[in-house]
Amino acid sequence: MKGGIITEREVDYSTVRLRTPAGIFTSDQLRGIASLAKKYGNDEVHSTTRQTLEIPHVRRDFLKKIAKGLEKNRTPVGSENDEIVNIIACPGIERCKFANIDTISLAKKIDTNLFGKEMPVKMRIALSGCPNACTSPMLNEIGIIGRVKPIRTEGLCTGCGSCMQFCKENAIGIKNGISVLDEEKCVECGMCIRSCTFNLLKSEPSHFLITVGGRRGRHPKIGRNLLTVGTEEQVLFVIEKIVDWVYRRAWSGRLLSEQLDELHFEKFRDEILKKVPEAKQVQG
Repeated sequence: MKGGIITEREVDYSTVRLRTPAGIFTSDQLRGIASLAKKYGNDEVHSTTRQTLEIPHVRRDFLKKIAKGLEKNRTPVGSENDEIVNIIACPGIERCKFANIDTISLAKKIDTNLFGKEMPVKMRIALSGCPNACTSPMLNEIGIIGRVKPIRTEGLCTGCGSCMQFCKENAIGIKNGISVLDEEKCVECGMCIRSCTFNLLKSEPSHFLITVGGRRGRHPKIGRNLLTVGTEEQVLFVIEKIVDWVYRRAWSGRLLSEQLDELHFEKFRDEILKKVPEAKQVQG
């Protein structure tokens, strides 16, 4: 029940899932995976929804050999059951023009600290560089979303309306020749800042929204907002506290999303807010 070895319908065969933080492989690693799939599998490789690869149809007596080969290839066997499974991330600021945070670097740090830790429930962690949420962080047990708050300097706006046209939330209007932001509608994506023709819109430093208790599956559920923090170090600290909280208090056999009230989520949030004074509570 532990690790990325998944028994197939034909019980003499297994699918081997790989560990791939943020879905990144080198070209040499891909060649190694292809070679192992040809040698021990059925010459096929399957890409998963969690940004990793699986080698299907591996005979039971080849499992130790393929695990050893994958370790040598620096793409070891991953995880699948009641553990912290593969950490997924969008491209982040390295490649995406909409991103507000370096998701790839942070995902690798989380992987180093927590991947494969045995838990009472499966723990999925997803990072998205902005509220576009391409990796669906809110549908994971732990979600991390990069956000940035726009700042309008009074007296500088020309009222051109560019930011209003780019805002997908209809949170900006033009009144008396200047742009006006409805903060209740704003999701802090940063689109208006990047769209400002005259570079007059500024921003606070980017920050991280952390959600807890989301899930996919037959009854999907949006995770609850825990808090926002301003640094990667604070993100790592909060995530370790979430994992410890779940490890010590959650029950096996039930999804985390079904237990949040019994685990006193609100009380836990209050405790975290005291331990990270710079953190901010978010409604929702």
